[in-house]
Amino acid sequence: MKGRLILEDGTIFEGKVFGHIEDSVGEVVFNTSMAGYQEILTDPSYYGQIVAITYPLVGNYGINLEDKESSSVKVSGFIIREKSDMPSNFRCEMDIDTYLKQSKVIGLEGIDTRALTKIIRNKGTMKGIITTEHSKLKDIQSKLDSYDNSDAVKIVSRKKIEHIKGKGKKVAIIDLGVKDSIIKGFIDRGCDVTIFPVETPVAEILSINPDLICVSNGPGNPMDLQEESKKLKEFIGKKPLIGISLGHQLIAMALGSKIDKLKYGHRGANHPVKNFDLEKIFITSQNHSYYVSETPKDLMITDIHLNDKTIEGIRHNSLSIYSVQYDPNEYVFDKFMELAE
Repeated sequence: MKGRLILEDGTIFEGKVFGHIEDSVGEVVFNTSMAGYQEILTDPSYYGQIVAITYPLVGNYGINLEDKESSSVKVSGFIIREKSDMPSNFRCEMDIDTYLKQSKVIGLEGIDTRALTKIIRNKGTMKGIITTEHSKLKDIQSKLDSYDNSDAVKIVSRKKIEHIKGKGKKVAIIDLGVKDSIIKGFIDRGCDVTIFPVETPVAEILSINPDLICVSNGPGNPMDLQEESKKLKEFIGKKPLIGISLGHQLIAMALGSKIDKLKYGHRGANHPVKNFDLEKIFITSQNHSYYVSETPKDLMITDIHLNDKTIEGIRHNSLSIYSVQYDPNEYVFDKFMELAE
């Protein structure tokens, strides 16, 4: 079936829809990863977004039910150049079309995703709609205008406290949309992990007497989470505090930093970040639209993005606080555990 992507600037791409055939509105972003489409689809940080993949062939190794970052697909729509209808991998359990059908998410294939990427790169991230109707911008403007992703964190966050028993350090994760791989990073280090819904009162989190409090990744605009950022001030000086991606931004806000929006975000698996402690460069996975643009004097910048020199990591000069913008690697997890000590 024919389908169209209509951007808020009036640009129209025509292709074929697949997956669950139902119109979807979202913020259109691009990811430059060559693999990992299942992890992208299930990453809660993409909630409310239509994701375009720049790599031309998607779905060639199929879908399995293990390589996921959450319990369900979180993107609002999926745009690719070419879909593989005959995946080949010993772990494959279904193809990507079936997966999106089951997840009730629409896909669009057959468009020039690199041309779309250039438009977003030059004009910035913008809203769009995937539709089967032969519509023009004026026909769908009201749908674009009504798009609101301000409740994204509350939607993707757990609704109940989850405890994963371990013999090591006690880690409390505030779930803004935490990825399974981050939880696994703590479990692999023997930690006793408790995951709290975002609206859990501070006193309830402190009641388990954690050795470390982690503010997780998640979707949306950190400026919509002023109350959540203020709550973090109640942990400062009481417990070691770490943050990842959106959690990094909220901690920085709580400490008086300024947050700005990137023109088209950082999304991919090959972002170069320089760590000043090691004087080494990490190749990192990232997924974010916002960043910490200014910090107060009591925060030290530990990492920067080498493409645009944006801040990618901060550490407090006197308190046990450390956070990063990128997906934590082995070195970062080790630093987290040092704080827990």
